[in-house]
Amino acid sequence: MKNSFATSVQFTRSKRALLAMVGLVFVTGAIAGDALLKIPVRDIDGRERTLSEFEGKAILIVNVASKCGYTSQYEGLEELYQAHKDRGLVVAGFPCNQFFGQEPGSNAEVKAFCRESYGVSFPMFAKLEVKGEQQHPLFEALTGQKSPLPGKVSWNFNKFLVDRQGRLVARFGSSTKPSSQKLMAAVEAALRAKP
Repeated sequence: MKNSFATSVQFTRSKRALLAMVGLVFVTGAIAGDALLKIPVRDIDGRERTLSEFEGKAILIVNVASKCGYTSQYEGLEELYQAHKDRGLVVAGFPCNQFFGQEPGSNAEVKAFCRESYGVSFPMFAKLEVKGEQQHPLFEALTGQKSPLPGKVSWNFNKFLVDRQGRLVARFGSSTKPSSQKLMAAVEAALRAKP
């Protein structure tokens, strides 16, 4: 039990060290500047990246799964991306297997499923954990106590809208469809804002 606790403490310290290393600074309960974009992630092909390659664009971050009741939202997310990518919108999919094992496949299988079943062309990233002890630093920044919109990820297809300055500005639950008026209004506001 002590070893398990020590491992948990070590991982938490490692996450904090990583956040500090990439310059994640918290000011009045919000993530300062574009620090969110500098958190290291891996894409679906395993390459090290950061979201800073999308700097100056609005980013809709979504935790996705292939065997979920909400999986059909891939279609709406792709339509949203196609309709607004030329105006500066990026949809970023992050597969997660933490909700009843609804994303059991490998990254390669997830990639193939998304392309073949829904024609997904928006950026997809490697599977990660969005909650719990092994929570990825990106989702800790999006959902933790220092986030402007804190609270655990409730299920697959939670949506986080980051504005052109790299700030989290809106958050939507799984049942909010990509075509919903609420989400579309937030996306429009983010796209109208200057970088």
